[in-house]
Amino acid sequence: MSSVTIYHNPRCSKSRQTLQLLEDNGLSPEIVLYLDTPPSTDDINGLLKKLAISPRELLRKGEDAYKENNLKDTSLSDAELVAAMAAHPKLIERPIVVKGSKAVLGRPPENVLALV
Repeated sequence: MSSVTIYHNPRCSKSRQTLQLLEDNGLSPEIVLYLDTPPSTDDINGLLKKLAISPRELLRKGEDAYKENNLKDTSLSDAELVAAMAAHPKLIERPIVVKGSKAVLGRPPENVLALV
């Protein structure tokens, strides 16, 4: 069985609920506190591939950094969006749970059951 990793923000209720759901299913995931240890652009690109979504779909649009960096601008490239997430990890939607070559967003937390 592949190990499970959660990109976690303990201050986020959905992230806490997702972690609890994993633990309730007998898993002890590796916890990445991505705000303390921001993922690199390569890490983010790898997560996007596993999630099978575009960078724009991973952006938290309510964050100040989204507005301050004018990330709603549709002319921005995927590389520019990924670079913004690497520079401002609060922009990354959470939580992300990874198992092997697949990943899901824990919004809602029950989404992770597809990996369990």
